[in-house]
Amino acid sequence: MTNPKRGIYPGSFDPITLGHLDIIRRATRVVDHLIIGVAANDGKNPVFSVEERVALVEADIATLDTPATIEVIAFDGLLVSLAEENSASLIIRGLRAVSDFEYEFQMVGMNSRLNPDVETVFLMASDRHQFISSRFVKEICRLGGDVSQFVSENVSQTLKAHYENS
Repeated sequence: MTNPKRGIYPGSFDPITLGHLDIIRRATRVVDHLIIGVAANDGKNPVFSVEERVALVEADIATLDTPATIEVIAFDGLLVSLAEENSASLIIRGLRAVSDFEYEFQMVGMNSRLNPDVETVFLMASDRHQFISSRFVKEICRLGGDVSQFVSENVSQTLKAHYENS
């Protein structure tokens, strides 16, 4: 294939949810090669290290049957730099609600000024997943709730073990 379309789906993925997996699955219909960029984001005080988050994402995507190839990489720095380093021309972002849009709109403006050759594509969260957020999943699990309807079994067990041991 000449000039395969390469895209990046960035996020903290702390942890990866079924909503993220839905966006990943759908993004593979838009690109030939999808890079899932797991952001270090130490400022967000993640529950899992970047290495643990990469491993969780890799485990979850291993079961996906998609038309595109997928790779998972950790990054710490500018998203447009990651796109340039990986010859990606698209940034894929998921939107759950109108409240997400304002932040994402500002980010697109900044990214396009930094590199006008990198486009951003928004995929709306499906109605089954639009209310799921990693933050809520962590809070529910921390308080002893069942998160199995929001994350994979692997992530559910990993979260449960984390909160039982902390």
